[in-house]
Amino acid sequence: MAKKTCVKRKTRETDIRVAVDPYGKGAGSIKTGIAFLDHMLVLFARHGLFDMTIAARGDLDVDIHHTNEDVALTLGDAFSRALGTRAGIKRFGEATIPMDEALARAVVDISGRPFLKFQAPKTKTERAQGYSLSDAEHFMRAFATKLGASMHIDVLEGRDLHHVLEAVFKATAKALMRAVEREPRSRAIPSTKGKL
Repeated sequence: MAKKTCVKRKTRETDIRVAVDPYGKGAGSIKTGIAFLDHMLVLFARHGLFDMTIAARGDLDVDIHHTNEDVALTLGDAFSRALGTRAGIKRFGEATIPMDEALARAVVDISGRPFLKFQAPKTKTERAQGYSLSDAEHFMRAFATKLGASMHIDVLEGRDLHHVLEAVFKATAKALMRAVEREPRSRAIPSTKGKL
């Protein structure tokens, strides 16, 4: 059975603390030092109904790269630990979310096998408040790796990068919410292997 979990990660580049309850109400506090990532993770928590607290300090004087990646690794680890054996979850989730002219689809399988396919067309602008599609892809890859999930994220439409990124994070949140939902007809681990 899932439970609220707290994970800490400290390196020479970052110092991060994440607490997650996958079955919350979308509340929490997000402070990564990367304003746009904070905005995306607030949306992620709200639309996935995850209670999340993230406090991060990183070498942002160098770049956002290390902090972006390490927040994702720590968040994925926290979700993985909170889900435990994965017994009783639905395992699979899918969502297609619009944000004005942007449209993104995310499909999640909490399979124990990390994989990310991230496909997005070029947008008019390369960065939204210092955050790029490449940064989002890197975040999702690190998150999928530590969660142990296969994730397919496709941007189907979009010109405004801010809208595209919002659609990506919201779609991923909704797909993950559906994947971690409890299966009312079974408390078993959702795999013929008996283990995820």
